[in-house]
Amino acid sequence: MSEEKLDPVKLVELGRVQKPHGLRGELCIEPYADSPFIFEGLTRVYLRLPGKKPRPCVLEGWRAHQGRALITVDRSQGRDQAEAWRGADVLARERDLPPLDEDEFRPEDLLGLPVMHVDGSRIGVLEDIRDVAGQELWFILDDAGNEIMLPAVDEFILDIDLEAGVILVDPPDGLLELYQQP
Repeated sequence: MSEEKLDPVKLVELGRVQKPHGLRGELCIEPYADSPFIFEGLTRVYLRLPGKKPRPCVLEGWRAHQGRALITVDRSQGRDQAEAWRGADVLARERDLPPLDEDEFRPEDLLGLPVMHVDGSRIGVLEDIRDVAGQELWFILDDAGNEIMLPAVDEFILDIDLEAGVILVDPPDGLLELYQQP
């Protein structure tokens, strides 16, 4: 049997396994998207435990539940197997995802972009995007090595220009000084 050569697969993070749900191996997922419906139409996902390679899984089913997604995969048959996936990232092939709307971005498209203040000064570089207690937080590393946490809400994020490669923000008064004190 010949092994076919595969092109590198670009994986996109969809969310993280929070906990098992029920006794049959369902996984409760905190989705990174605004909606758990990101799983609509997918037949395969990848689960990646911290420090491990992504493992392909057949997505046997999913359903929305209290703002989260409950998924059933072939690698999780029962509560014990589901528990073993706690904390795993859930990923999908980029080509399997629906196209983004004009005003939507994937986190990996933004990471590493310079973050500029509305007054024209440079704040730093976007290093990470995390969901903390249901709030999307941006972690910006300034030029002095300080980590600045900025809630990713419309009133603070004024513009994301992927073509120019820059993010324009207007943080609340005092926020930058809070993180930049010696």
